[in-house]
Amino acid sequence: MNLNNLIRFLLSFLSVLYVNKKISKKKDYSIRENLKNKLSKLKINSKNLRETHKKFNKQLYQLLKKDDIRDFLRESFIQKMFFLHNRIFVFRELLELKRDKRWNFYKKLIKEDNVGNPIRYFLYPESSGNRINHVFHLKVLIDTFNLNLKTEIKNLFEFGSGYGCMAKIFFTINKNCKIICFDTNLVNLLQYYYLRHCNLDVGFSIKNKIYLVSNINKIKKKNDLFIANWSLSESPLNFRKKFINHLHESKYILISFQEKFENINNLKYFEKLKIKLSKKFEIEIKKNKFYKGNLFYKQNHYYFVARKL
Repeated sequence: MNLNNLIRFLLSFLSVLYVNKKISKKKDYSIRENLKNKLSKLKINSKNLRETHKKFNKQLYQLLKKDDIRDFLRESFIQKMFFLHNRIFVFRELLELKRDKRWNFYKKLIKEDNVGNPIRYFLYPESSGNRINHVFHLKVLIDTFNLNLKTEIKNLFEFGSGYGCMAKIFFTINKNCKIICFDTNLVNLLQYYYLRHCNLDVGFSIKNKIYLVSNINKIKKKNDLFIANWSLSESPLNFRKKFINHLHESKYILISFQEKFENINNLKYFEKLKIKLSKKFEIEIKKNKFYKGNLFYKQNHYYFVARKL
């Protein structure tokens, strides 16, 4: 166990007093059988992945093959990539949400469920650090454009959807919202597992309310909101080009990114993207005032938020 994983593991003990309800084996068995069937037919493609994500995919494949993954959010490699838990800066995000006039709205969105056995946030156990962090991203977009997510966002495209947390949040906002989760086919399976346990209409067909897809040619370009939280900024530059048209066709854009990833200067990249889109969009690049990376690798993080003119 490396030092980062050890610290993450030790921080989890701050939440030891909160125990999630275990999801039923009967329901889990049905979902797992369907997932295993899809996994057996899967062709894994790592062509457009950076080295970080190639390693992650190998670990995820081994996890999905197991007979019991009900505690998947306790896996260190999942937490490292998808699940933020007991970090102090999250409390500052929580305070911002609480001070907001929309607190009653945000309070519903940050309510955590039991699927995956998530680590509850030690200073607010009704939620998790991850759920609070996701909702805080939405607050940045809402505050910038005085946006009403319930009435104005009917179609959401998320590039890199983690285990499905943002999709679940948007379903809470509007049960009729059409959501597209674009990710690798392995991660799509994890999203299927989580969102099916949340009793949502999720699947691999455009007919599902939450459409899981890994093929760029099978997704439509026009959406009310394009979201990419640290996902677009962790993709190879050539692969990012394929999504420029999706950005052009979106009404709103919310992208979170770190200043540098591997050998890519993301700040320069998104400053250039701002210029490219400026004729069609009102755009702001905002520094994340709370998140500065971790103890071992500090750097600035930013939001790229845009609204079509």
